[in-house]
Amino acid sequence: MARWEQGDRPPGPRGHWLTGNTPAYEADRIGFIERNHREYGDVFTFDDRTVFVIDPELAHDVLTRPGNAFLPELAPFDARPDLDRAAERAEAWMPARRAAWAGLDRQASTAADGRTVEILDAALDAAAGRETDVLALMRRYAAATIADYCFGADAAGVPELLAEGVAATAPFETAKYGFAAWLPVRRNRRFFRAHRAFTDALLSVVRRRRAGTAPTGTSSAGTSTPDLLDVLLAARPALPDRAVVSTLRPVLLGGHGVPAAALTSLTWELARRPELVAALRAEAGGPAGSGDPPPAARLPLAEAVVNEALRLYPPAWLMTRTARTATGLGPWTLRPGDEVLIGAYLIHRDPRWWRRPDEFDPGRWAAGRPAPGAAFLPFGAGPRVCIGTALTMRQLTLTVSRLAQRGSVESSNAASTRLRFAGRLAPADLRARFVDGKS
Repeated sequence: MARWEQGDRPPGPRGHWLTGNTPAYEADRIGFIERNHREYGDVFTFDDRTVFVIDPELAHDVLTRPGNAFLPELAPFDARPDLDRAAERAEAWMPARRAAWAGLDRQASTAADGRTVEILDAALDAAAGRETDVLALMRRYAAATIADYCFGADAAGVPELLAEGVAATAPFETAKYGFAAWLPVRRNRRFFRAHRAFTDALLSVVRRRRAGTAPTGTSSAGTSTPDLLDVLLAARPALPDRAVVSTLRPVLLGGHGVPAAALTSLTWELARRPELVAALRAEAGGPAGSGDPPPAARLPLAEAVVNEALRLYPPAWLMTRTARTATGLGPWTLRPGDEVLIGAYLIHRDPRWWRRPDEFDPGRWAAGRPAPGAAFLPFGAGPRVCIGTALTMRQLTLTVSRLAQRGSVESSNAASTRLRFAGRLAPADLRARFVDGKS
């Protein structure tokens, strides 16, 4: 597969003389990538400015290249981005990102375990006895959890703003063609309206908290644990209000979309594997109500199940990076503005790196066994790896364990459900009923 040929550009399909490869890609995104991976190898050109990479070492190089050689994902409508300005914004964000680490590391995320379980129980109790849209349920749960983590008792209204942000971004995930930001088309107007509302709401909370008129150091459950906003406001040197907001926004969006998609995939597996549910329940010490849930550190099976789901169904199944300047990619040279699409889904399922790659096997993670080389990147890598990795892993581990503790998972369409390769990867339209083991 790794056939590299010297030339100005990697090889790739020619496509239609007018519409290029877009129609074939939109008709079957993963099928298109798989076909061209087989024909052209680990790196192939999609169009004049886009290259697909399905090689773990090259992917790792792109993600970990120092400086701003590659910029993270840009605005969805930004057809001709100002690369220097984008690089300045990325560089300006780094101090705030470093300040956020203290509020998102393993030690800090441990304090949220109890609230994670409380919020999950409330979400499942609200859906008790009926089959529900799993992705919608998990989005509500993830939004409530990350809003509570960031703002504590001041989280009211944030989950609803997250939901509107997701809805406003969704049209760009399936759009065949982009429009300039200044065009007043409906999806652009909705995107900017949602972005302004979100920014204004976060700024309001930040300013009230800094002025001492909003709750400080108190979660929505009434505990005295500092939330992430407290941590950012305590940073030295002090961060401007808008820097705090620009740090909170990706944490909120990532802590909403990625866990919701991953939990939908995990629910899909639980619905098809009652024996796995039983094993997870036994690890947790029996059904819910028989004692407090164990800490995530004592749930090795649950953590292995999460890792395996992230391998098979990485929510960020395609990661985008944009070359800021002319730079190398293997034997080729990328130009400023060229996009690199990193195919995590195919890297995670490549038989060169994984035994029985399409099989769901949590045992491959037994005893903390590491992933092979750079072939596991559900949260990215390098200086811009997802800053919420520790928090998300803890949340996913506790949640899958608690789901099993509470009872069984039944689904009327798990056998016919297929993955949706747009936005965050998740089973499409999965429905399930969460059956209380005590009833």
